[in-house]
Amino acid sequence: MPHLLDKFTDWVFLHRLKLVIGFTLMTLVMVWFAATIRVDASFNKQLPQDHPYIQNFLKYQDQFGGANRVIIALTVDEGDIFTPEFFQSLREITDEVFYLPGVDRAQVQSLFTPNVRYIEVVEDGFSGGNVIPDDFEPTPEGFAQVRENIFKSGKLGQLVANDFSGAIISAQLLEVDPSTGKRLDYTEVARYLEEVVREKYAGREGVDVALGVHIIGFAKVIGDISDGARNVIFFFLVSFAITAVLVWLYAHSLRLTIPPLVCSLTAVIWQMGGLNLLGFGLDPLSILVPFLVFAIGVSHAVQMVRAFRMEVFNGAGSLAAARSAFRQLLGPGGVALITDTLGFITMLVIKIPIIQELGITASLGVGVIILTNLFLLPILLSYQKLPDTYRSKAAWTQAPFAIAAPEKVSRRDAAAERMWRALLVVTRPVGSIVVILLWLAAGIFGFMKADEVQIGDLHSGVPELRQGSRYNQDSDLITSRFSIGVDMISVLVEGGPNACVDHEVVSLMDRFEGTMRTVPGVQSVISLSSAAKVINAGFNEGSLKWRILPRNPQALAQAVSPIETATGLLNSDGSVMPVMIFLTDHKADTIRRVTDAVKAFREANPSPKAKFLLASGNVGVMAATNEVVAAAQKPIVYWIFGAVIVLCLITFRSLRATLCIVLPLVVVSFLSYALMVAMEIGLKTSTLPVVALGVGIGVDYGIYIYSRLKDALKRGEYFEDAMYAAFTQTGSAVVFTGMTLAIGVSTWMFSELKFQADMGLLLGFMFMVNMLGAITLMPAMARWLYRHHTGHTQAPFMLNGK
Repeated sequence: MPHLLDKFTDWVFLHRLKLVIGFTLMTLVMVWFAATIRVDASFNKQLPQDHPYIQNFLKYQDQFGGANRVIIALTVDEGDIFTPEFFQSLREITDEVFYLPGVDRAQVQSLFTPNVRYIEVVEDGFSGGNVIPDDFEPTPEGFAQVRENIFKSGKLGQLVANDFSGAIISAQLLEVDPSTGKRLDYTEVARYLEEVVREKYAGREGVDVALGVHIIGFAKVIGDISDGARNVIFFFLVSFAITAVLVWLYAHSLRLTIPPLVCSLTAVIWQMGGLNLLGFGLDPLSILVPFLVFAIGVSHAVQMVRAFRMEVFNGAGSLAAARSAFRQLLGPGGVALITDTLGFITMLVIKIPIIQELGITASLGVGVIILTNLFLLPILLSYQKLPDTYRSKAAWTQAPFAIAAPEKVSRRDAAAERMWRALLVVTRPVGSIVVILLWLAAGIFGFMKADEVQIGDLHSGVPELRQGSRYNQDSDLITSRFSIGVDMISVLVEGGPNACVDHEVVSLMDRFEGTMRTVPGVQSVISLSSAAKVINAGFNEGSLKWRILPRNPQALAQAVSPIETATGLLNSDGSVMPVMIFLTDHKADTIRRVTDAVKAFREANPSPKAKFLLASGNVGVMAATNEVVAAAQKPIVYWIFGAVIVLCLITFRSLRATLCIVLPLVVVSFLSYALMVAMEIGLKTSTLPVVALGVGIGVDYGIYIYSRLKDALKRGEYFEDAMYAAFTQTGSAVVFTGMTLAIGVSTWMFSELKFQADMGLLLGFMFMVNMLGAITLMPAMARWLYRHHTGHTQAPFMLNGK
């Protein structure tokens, strides 16, 4: 094996110029593909396609509309909506919505659309019409008639605010834009809503009333996230600048600073271009992955720079130093990056397209780093001409953040040596036991807290955005003024043809509706049964005692017949009837209470004539997603740790080595769950991959340190001396990369995007604590797993380990 490695090394550096030219040409090609990558946001990517809720949702999506709604609320700050200016604006906005990209025009609802009607009982039978009649005039009489029609239609609280301070335009969006035949561009939809609707009508000039425009829905969420993602570029530049400064402080040479940054950026370019070639776009929720790839690339690049510098300090030339560094790190670096890649690939076990796409994006990026940082970087380093004075800085540059003049070499040398010798306390019997017990206690604490992690959102509004964002403020206002909002779950009652006129079925629906109204978090419930009771009372002079479901089939058919399919309360043959449940929010607890109540009612009231199917509506999608995340929470951890364990066993052929590398990662994973509990961060599609990302990157620290420990032990060194060699040879680079990664991602906590801030907090924590585990817990454990101890280090011990 060493012979093959030597031959491979010879081949790489014999053809180094050709390889550089090849990398350059390939990078230019990838630049073109990366520049043309599209933003690819899709509502369907959020759907766990194999889940029963989603299968029911998709089955009846064409009949009852999807969960991809946009709601526009036009409100007044004072008075009510019954003014000529308000009605004129409402009519114009309704017309604008008909031209919204991707809109299903048949599903647009507003007071001005013909599918919003009222029905009343008159002397001659039934009478009805549009809520706003064709001959409407904005006069006191006309407004009085519209007010009365709103009451008759039952749309108060649905399309009109409960206090008449606003009105809603509701629209369903299609995944494919009918006008273009292409997948709907949600950023274009959001831009249309802002420019054509909000900016034009909010605070409209020449209008006596102060109009407010409030917009919620998936398309608007994607638009706001895309706008916030532009700031991600700023944070990337900040992170890049911080990383560049820290790499320079570590290497103290521009010639050793620029190549790692160039190679890491090259990996990002290849990743973006590769995604485009594979037919993928960049989802706004995956916008952080390229920046993580850059950070991972820098962390591995620093290890290569560290090995290269060590050889230079020992008197080797640039070419010889690069060859030696390549040979040293091809094994451990390759194993670490392959482990990272396989860890990210484990995300594919989660049957949610957006998480699978995230796994593909991350694994592709890390896979590219194998080429750019393990092959291209050492080749570029071999061309660096370092001045002789650089070698005089050898000692003080061992400290991760040392800045000193050459005349201070001895003092810095002593400081670095004292730091690593002091840390060897973790290899002493008492010190190692203390460290192990402290980490064990932390692990037990994290394990206990892990059970408290909530699945789903823990706060009202959209968790991807901060609570004070415009979207969440709009959501709060709509929820407070109307009986509905964008948070709706629809339970599909499925029976045979004409089940809508079967008293047993409809009365069961009525009992179900009454049960759901008592569930905390339910704002309102609408179904065919409640509408039929109102109509039946209308047949009997409006008497409340007749607000019942008649048992006589003909009377029940008479009560149901005025309810049109356009209401969304039944399909064309009356076999399926949705029960629409509007919620105050979509918090995980709220969704769980509602779905549990539905399941409990279904089990307690079995019927051969009716099935209660979960679920449609946007909250139905969230419920399905939460259940998939809950089911995948443990398997994804098992998969990633399984991949890490197998690769460690294959690479080091040692159970002891595997335990030393893996157990610190397990403890940190539990601690990350404890942090999520403390910071009230729910486990969902945007945070579920964090553990995989943290473990995938954290394992690198242990692999690099253990590789140097193993080499020293093979040479016959005592354990303490071997550990000291590992610390001095790669420990500084591990500390540096851990701190650099943590500092870089911690800048995300200031982002406008809440999910980016959460990711920055969690990843920064995992990077830092994984680094601490690699330099404290791993040596403490190894002390009891390996023999050949002296109890102290043998002095003097050369930095090159010889």
